[in-house]
Amino acid sequence: MRVLVACEFSGVVRRAFRKKGHEAWSCDLLPADDSQLDHIQGDVREILGDNWDMMIAHPPCTYLSVSGLHWNKRRPGRAELTEEAIDFVQLLLAAPIERIALENPIGCISTRVRKPDQIIQPYNYGHDASKATCFWLVNLPTLRPTRYIPPRIVNGKKRWGNQTDSGQNKLTPSDDRWKLRSVTYQGIADAMADQWG
Repeated sequence: MRVLVACEFSGVVRRAFRKKGHEAWSCDLLPADDSQLDHIQGDVREILGDNWDMMIAHPPCTYLSVSGLHWNKRRPGRAELTEEAIDFVQLLLAAPIERIALENPIGCISTRVRKPDQIIQPYNYGHDASKATCFWLVNLPTLRPTRYIPPRIVNGKKRWGNQTDSGQNKLTPSDDRWKLRSVTYQGIADAMADQWG
């Protein structure tokens, strides 16, 4: 299949599909982290009609995720950026591509576009990590878990390796925190390639 991985700079999903023999291309405004030739640096909107069989889309979550929406009433112009982000999500979901998976954390896509078809956790795909990830699917089945990683118990609460004892993400604030948190877990990418490819 010809697979477009929209809004991906890391190459994790692209490489997982390539490993299975598919012609997979990533596209992002940023250059590829792995400097591969199978990455298109540019606006994905310009290539949506290029005869893709499948698209895995990772639109930026900055103005969509529940963790950032509280800023919309505090910072001028931010609500308008959320509207633009919703328009982009709708454009991706309506792309002329037969099979589509759109991935994002819990946020306003659920109330503004539609509820997700599935919410997964990395700990069901071989990672000692908790991070609720939603999928909006078009002509694709939900992903089946591949390998469960149990949590540690702290004061009666479940905590995974990427969490502090209080449940916060262990990544400290930094200029590239957004980039580190946006990379797809390898186990999830492999499940996509195995089950959707």
